[in-house]
Amino acid sequence: MNKAVMIRYGEIFLKSESVQRHYLRILDNNIKNALNTGGIEHRIERHRGRILIYGDNPEGIVSIVTKIFGILDACIAEVTESDREIIEKKAAEIAAKSLKPGMSFAVRPKRSNMKGFTSQELGASTGDRIWEMVPGLTVNLKDPDYEIFVEARTEGGLIYDRRTKGPGGLPVGTQGEVLSLISAGIDSPVAAWLVMRRGCTSSFIFFRGKGYFGKDTEDAVLENMKNLSLWSPGRKIRLYSIDLEDFYTEILDKITPRYLCLVCKRFMMHLSAEIAIGKGMSGIVMGNNLGQVASQTLANMAVTEEVIPPGLPLLQPLLTWDKGEIVDLARKIGTFREFAGDLDCTVVPKHPAVSATIADLKAEEEKLDYELLTGKCLETLDYIKILNGEVIESGN
Repeated sequence: MNKAVMIRYGEIFLKSESVQRHYLRILDNNIKNALNTGGIEHRIERHRGRILIYGDNPEGIVSIVTKIFGILDACIAEVTESDREIIEKKAAEIAAKSLKPGMSFAVRPKRSNMKGFTSQELGASTGDRIWEMVPGLTVNLKDPDYEIFVEARTEGGLIYDRRTKGPGGLPVGTQGEVLSLISAGIDSPVAAWLVMRRGCTSSFIFFRGKGYFGKDTEDAVLENMKNLSLWSPGRKIRLYSIDLEDFYTEILDKITPRYLCLVCKRFMMHLSAEIAIGKGMSGIVMGNNLGQVASQTLANMAVTEEVIPPGLPLLQPLLTWDKGEIVDLARKIGTFREFAGDLDCTVVPKHPAVSATIADLKAEEEKLDYELLTGKCLETLDYIKILNGEVIESGN
């Protein structure tokens, strides 16, 4: 008998057998890369509905794999022989270490391809053994003080009493690559995280402009990126960056103030589309939240999204979320900062348009040499790569 980290994957199990095999191969590779870059020696076994990882540092394995998309939860399980009596005895021994007289408990049994008894019989007889070892207990199946999970499987018994929740979703790499617009704010990192949880590999784009942003902006963006990279352990994440300082100077001089934000946003989306298409990516991700600011009214989203070419999906997972829900998730994933710092954008007008038309914006953009500005800005494109929360490479 020994210990292994047992992983459950939720949604993958609902797919067809061929899709399951494909997704599980990707998940296996994601786990291996994460543990290898974390310096943890391991051996992986895959069984029906379960992945078992053997290694000398099970706690370290759990802490890493519960940041991998596609994993429902993980636990350190006692692995026994495939013998009902051995499984029940070991489960009772484990439970007795945590139980005291007067406490309530529940046995959560599961039988897989084992014949001669039912799951209910396994649970009842395991419960009897626990009662024998710790007198004065009560059974409470709805809200017990303690619960133990007992799985009898043909390949061996699995016994555990604590599960650490993972992010769920689908393994990164199953749904193609997207380009996520990232900022120093709360919304865009959460939007990117949600799309990554649906299996997308994400690269990121940040539009810088030191003369027009608060002094803490670039540091905050880098912090967001480092925290997001922790949710793809073992995977290098690329952050592209473009300098818009010349563009900001130009639009402040030539664009009607109420349209500044919309002209700016259209230009950012135009550049993002150029990069995404040039790099062979399959979509763009934004953190728009309906009605949150002037540029995120239905009318204004229609005019800004018009610059995205057909066939390049624009993914906006936060459109209908309440701000409180976004903040709660940002706290959970580590991208929320209690003290935001100086992040103000000086280009924002006092009275922005809330219901512009495409004709309005095209008339404004005719004041600019759009092709020249596009070329100049793309020439400033550079990137960094981040692995497990650390910058490991930069270039252009």
